Amino acid sequence: MKRSFPVVDADGHVIERDRELREYLPAPYRGVAGKREYPLFSWDGWARGALSPHKREHPDAKLWTRFLDATEIATTVLYPNDGLNIGLLRDADWAVALARAYNDWLHHDFLSVSPRFQGVALLAPQDPTGAAKELERAVSNLGMAGGMLPAVLSPMRGYGLPQFDPIYAAAEKLDVPIAVHGGAAVELGLDHMPSFAGVYPLSHPFSQMQQLTSMMIHGVFERFPKLRVAFLEAGCGWVPYLADRLDESWEHRINRWPHPAKRCPSEIMRGGNLYYACEREEKTLATVAELMGGAQLLWASDFPHERPWEEFSDDIDTLVRRRDLPENLTRQILLENPCRFYKLKPEV
Repeated sequence: MKRSFPVVDADGHVIERDRELREYLPAPYRGVAGKREYPLFSWDGWARGALSPHKREHPDAKLWTRFLDATEIATTVLYPNDGLNIGLLRDADWAVALARAYNDWLHHDFLSVSPRFQGVALLAPQDPTGAAKELERAVSNLGMAGGMLPAVLSPMRGYGLPQFDPIYAAAEKLDVPIAVHGGAAVELGLDHMPSFAGVYPLSHPFSQMQQLTSMMIHGVFERFPKLRVAFLEAGCGWVPYLADRLDESWEHRINRWPHPAKRCPSEIMRGGNLYYACEREEKTLATVAELMGGAQLLWASDFPHERPWEEFSDDIDTLVRRRDLPENLTRQILLENPCRFYKLKPEV
């Protein structure tokens, strides 16, 4: 399907391998002769793709470029895979070292290969001051387009807490966004589920709602008025629902807010600085755009997660062909919004 505008993928993924990241680890974390090597990232116990009957690609830069060409995507913004679980690590110094190694690897293996690849810096929330310094290094030295925080931490904490302010101050100073990305499924009250089939529809929205709520009641968006934040990989149907719930809390329980907001939450959520990933098949997409504003929605390929290559090929055109969406909305979602959020000029 011939398109009249270039497409920006707001959230694609790399599959980082331990053997590749180890080359970028600083001492004393590099491999030591005769010492056993352990997995770098910790997962949450759910097998996910291992139980999928489909083939999942592990794309290098060359394969990613072929995917971009085949799907007519001009630019993709790359996020980690295993790194989505960095919030589960208990050793702060290890988390900081691993985030730095990942960022150096991403720059070397992808960002330096083609301008069609943009990257967000993996940040270790265990050390907010260290994360702020790493964000500045990644943006200034490696050309990263922003920073990523995992939606789940262990033990769970909300990103509204003042301890995370150094990250937001750095992002605002650098004029780059922060993305809160779904990942692990622990710490969310879902341990009673007997299979991932029950965890899957709940984990990402639950974690994103918790993080946005924490940031709202602690006044992050008012204390850092220029900060841009995206909540990724949970769809967007939850956004108007949460806006209503937060408005009710603001109207009736504002005296219990740690940092009482001067504006109602839904106004802040529609104000232009918060962005939400949408799915091509979401039945409520047109309603969300009407209630929250079409200028704050992003489209993500999520390649290469969960599906074989051929099942990605029609995603963009499926979105473009939807008759229930305003004519200009798909252009906003696929081009204008991600360019504004990440401050990109896509390669055409």
